[in-house]
Parts: sequence; C-alpha cells; structure tokens
Amino acid sequence: MTFQPEQLGQSKADLAASLRELRKRVGLSQVRLAQRCNMSQTKLSNIETGRVGPSLVDVELILRVLEASPAEVAEVMSLARLANTEWQGKRASWRRGLEKRQAEPAGLESETTTLRYFLPAMVTGLLATPEYVKASLSGSPGDKTKTVARKLERQAVLYDSTKTFTFLLTEQAVRWPAIHRAAMAVQVDRLVSLSHLPDVRIGVLPIESAMSRGPMNTFTVYDQRLATVETFTGRTVFQDSRDIAEHLRVFEMYERNALFGEAARRALTEWATLFRS
Repeated sequence: MTFQPEQLGQSKADLAASLRELRKRVGLSQVRLAQRCNMSQTKLSNIETGRVGPSLVDVELILRVLEASPAEVAEVMSLARLANTEWQGKRASWRRGLEKRQAEPAGLESETTTLRYFLPAMVTGLLATPEYVKASLSGSPGDKTKTVARKLERQAVLYDSTKTFTFLLTEQAVRWPAIHRAAMAVQVDRLVSLSHLPDVRIGVLPIESAMSRGPMNTFTVYDQRLATVETFTGRTVFQDSRDIAEHLRVFEMYERNALFGEAARRALTEWATLFRS
C-alpha cells in the first residue's frame, strides 16, 4: 500500500466515518453494536467520532459483527493500518525546535525495556562522541548547542540496568567518515568501550557478510509496541502489530549474521586502526 504523508492524518477521520456509516447501513444503534462487540458505548462513540483511535483488533471485531463484505473489510482495514501509522516530518520538527525534538525519543527510551536499533548508515546519537554528534547535526538549522547537550544527556539511559539494548551496525555505519580520521578512530573506540556494558549488545555486520536482503533504512523497535523508521525527510512511526512484527523479523535476520562480543571488538579495533594509519 502506498500513501502520501498527509494521508496519515486524514485516515483517522476516514476510518471513523467508514465505521459509523457501516453501522448505520445495517441498522444497528451504537448501544446494540457496543454490546455485541463487548465494549462500552462510550468507547464506540469515541471511535466513531475520531476522538479515540481503535486498535486493529477493535476494527476487525466491529467489521465481523457488522458482517462487512470482503471488499469493505479490505478498504476499512487499509484505513485502520494507516490510522495506526504516524508521519513526523523533519521540517515540522525543526519549527518546534531541535532541542524539543529530543524529548520524543527520550520519552520512548524511558518507557521501554527492550530497545533494538538497526543502523545501516551512521552511528546513532546514543553511541556517539560529542564531535560525532555535532557533525550529525550539521544539516539542521539554528543553534545546535543545546541539542548536542541534550543528545549527550540521553546517553545516560545506557547505564539503566532495567533496560537492554541491542545495536546492529553495518560496517558502512561504523566507517562512514562523518568527522576527520583521528576523531573517527576515537568514535570507533567508544563503540568498543560501550560493548562491555552488561546490558548493551553491539553487533557489527562486516561488508563481506553474505545476506540476500539489503539494509534499506535506519529503524528502532521499542519492546513489541512501536517501531520508528528514519528517512531523509522525517520519521514514520508504526503501531500496527504486523508492521512491528516485520521489523522484528528483519532485525532478527541481521542479528543472526552479526558479530558480537570479542569478534565484534576485533573488527572494530581493526577499523579504528585503519583510521589511525
């Protein structure tokens, strides 16, 4: 299914209207439909007015009770999947301010127990040195001083023993020359150091690893409830369980092929030495 970013917001209103029209078409009251779906009339009313976004399970249940046709099910479920997806454009983030943008991932990190990061292009801010963080923000407008400080503050979450982190980095991500060679060597050394933290797993995928599926984009999975995918122009947030399951499946495929522990540290040390040579 293809979509434009603006469709994501409109889909919530379209979903509410479609469910409301289907109910009226079969002649059921909200009270009666709510009873058959084993949900409160208030919840159903909120769904039909768009005040509450229904889960996919809620939508499937309502469609089943309404005996919707296969064509209606396909159309409404497509809207439901879009309604469970959010687009966060980079320009809108810039208008809110770079520093405020850091509050969103920080909030997700604080609420999550198991965090998985797939990094095919560059090192993420949680693993970055101050110089690398500054370089990664070079294309962003405005004063970046507070944003750099906030990104570095977020790194404290790595020492939270109630959480586990798995970072998968391709060789390109590790070796992409975002800063000068001597500073890149220090950045790679930091990865080696962080790999010794008890709740942080750093895996690397050397270029010679044979894998049929190419690394298309950076993504993060928070527990099993939410996934974010980064692009040049913004970030897509997936809450549909099927989208999350697919990203977990891709992550696990790369994880099986990654080097961890001493094997990863040997590769990282070799790459740091190349930067110093």
